[in-house]
Amino acid sequence: MMHVEEGESQLGIPVREIKGIGEKTEKLLAKLDIETVDQLVHHYPRCYTTYPEPISISEIKTGQRCSIEAEIASPIHLKTVRKLKLCTGLIADVSGQLFVRWFNMPYLRNTLKQGERWIFTGTPIYKDGRLMLEQPEYCKREKYLQLMETFQPIYPLTTGLSNKTVQKAQAAAFERYREEEYLPETVRNYYDLEPVNTALREVHFPTGTEHLMEAKKRIIFDEFFRFFSALELVKDREEQALNHYIIPMEEPVKRFVENLPYPLTGAQKKVLNEIRQDFSDTMAMNRLLQGDVGSGKTIVAMTAMYAAVLAGYQAALMAPTEVLAEQHYQNFVKLLSPLGITVALLTGSTKAKEKREIKAACASGEIQILIGTHAVIQDDVAFDNLAFIVTDEQHRFGVKQRDAFMKKGKDPHVLVMSATPIPRTLGIILYRDLDVSIMNEMPASRLPIKNSVVGTSYRPAAWEFIRKQVALGHQAYVICPLVEASEETQGENVIDYSKTLMEELPSGIQVGVLHGKMKSSKKNEIMQEFAENKIQVLVSTTVVEVGVNVPNATVMLIENADRFGLAQLHQLRGRVGRGDAQSYCIMINASSAKTAKKRLEILNKSNDGFFIASEDLKLRGPGDFFGIRQSGDLVFALADIYQDAAVLQEASEEVKTILEEDPELTEPGHHILQKKMMQFQEEQLSKMNL
Repeated sequence: MMHVEEGESQLGIPVREIKGIGEKTEKLLAKLDIETVDQLVHHYPRCYTTYPEPISISEIKTGQRCSIEAEIASPIHLKTVRKLKLCTGLIADVSGQLFVRWFNMPYLRNTLKQGERWIFTGTPIYKDGRLMLEQPEYCKREKYLQLMETFQPIYPLTTGLSNKTVQKAQAAAFERYREEEYLPETVRNYYDLEPVNTALREVHFPTGTEHLMEAKKRIIFDEFFRFFSALELVKDREEQALNHYIIPMEEPVKRFVENLPYPLTGAQKKVLNEIRQDFSDTMAMNRLLQGDVGSGKTIVAMTAMYAAVLAGYQAALMAPTEVLAEQHYQNFVKLLSPLGITVALLTGSTKAKEKREIKAACASGEIQILIGTHAVIQDDVAFDNLAFIVTDEQHRFGVKQRDAFMKKGKDPHVLVMSATPIPRTLGIILYRDLDVSIMNEMPASRLPIKNSVVGTSYRPAAWEFIRKQVALGHQAYVICPLVEASEETQGENVIDYSKTLMEELPSGIQVGVLHGKMKSSKKNEIMQEFAENKIQVLVSTTVVEVGVNVPNATVMLIENADRFGLAQLHQLRGRVGRGDAQSYCIMINASSAKTAKKRLEILNKSNDGFFIASEDLKLRGPGDFFGIRQSGDLVFALADIYQDAAVLQEASEEVKTILEEDPELTEPGHHILQKKMMQFQEEQLSKMNL
């Protein structure tokens, strides 16, 4: 048992010291980056469930969570399938029978007896030719009546860790936990915010809808407040520098653009003009280029980097993955090597001897353009005259990585590129240390992606369509929301799905598997094989959301599309439609909810990422507390830049006001805030992907 003084923060206290957490649970929590009590308490539910009035078996609908009061109509059978302990049986009421099964819960054979009445809660699915409840909760009527009065938190989990275990751990943590309140009372009163400890307890142990909404508002405000505090401190530390590198974009650059194998769009020309002005301005360029997937951001960056080299300087580009860096390298070599430009590639996989040679050539100025992963920001990488740096998919890099990149030169021009579609008003708030350029026009050669939203019954037809596309020489992505089967969460998973596809598709079609739990080297190897068409169908989680450009891939099949945010679905869809052939995106909607259908119809009708982001914001609105929050929109645990846009703006303005009125935070009531802001700078910056 841990001994902590009242009011003392639990930073750094291991979760193992919490009552009921043993070595096994400690290791499982560590997989979720939860090692301390503070991290546990800030591991928020991803959604909440309520317990509805029980219905009869004849009334259930596929994909709609429900409760059924029924009798166990058969003995519970236990068998082992692929190392999984499987309990199966039948339940029945006067209206019919229903198959039930549980994974890795062998004790149920003795707990649930034939002839007993229980209430079962779960989401009915159609699988193996029949309707069933998989992994349902079960309890007696008396307990269920109590549950109907409550909200039950559902936590993000990992295989082997149950929701009940996390709930018990949270309860034990709150017996001791208290967080230091850092927001002055005047600020809390002005924005009508709960005290932090009241809010934390309510989020984990809700007592009602209104209380829960108030609690979430406070925690969301905190997350944005931390974000903008860190952002302000970065701005204070690094005021915009003077322009040390005047880079003209004159006749040779114009010829380069004219000789490209395709004409630039009006949006590309507009952004190049903005970069031209930045290069000749009194201050160094610090620009965000937000371009929809496939809008041609890379050629704009390449043109500007070519201009920097012609002016006698070096340029560098950093990409988030080795495969993407390799792809950029090939494109740059193809277009710039014939013009006498020396381009090199530096990644973690570059062989030691080659690394030494590249670093020496880079330091001497012999290499004019260096492309790579975070390997380019290692301490022993030096440049002779670096004037321009480009960060691709910049939200994948932490602020410290971006800072380290900038320090490779003396105040170089900076261009950061992102395909995440954020409405302009939010972009201006989030990236206020950057000038924002938006490219929302597609190259004329790109055929619009053909979209279709279908139900689960269409799945065999979708597989047949993939087979036909592969027969034509093309490739396909299949996206699943889960890595492997989960006790707590329904949805298709990569491991089982890939096995099914291997059985369903002809043996000559190679099916690959990709997910975030793989080592980086393995992920790169799989993506490279897909890029080279050694793999024809890639079954993956959203790890491919930002990644390699495979023009040969023409089909994107997204399972459980209703589980993803629209902006993320749009990003995924952008992996196809990158070549000359017609491409297709098939979104399988496993939900019968009208809202899911309405949201997916937005994607069905439009390929414009900025329109989709804005529509998503309008549709979802504040107070959508029971759905799965949109992922992929910056790294916030609970806050969502679309849904919580109003709170985001309030937090942004409050940080600015506090620091304008009291820059050193020396006024009475600001001493805890000062300490916390320093903590935000040290602890939050490395976690934030700006």
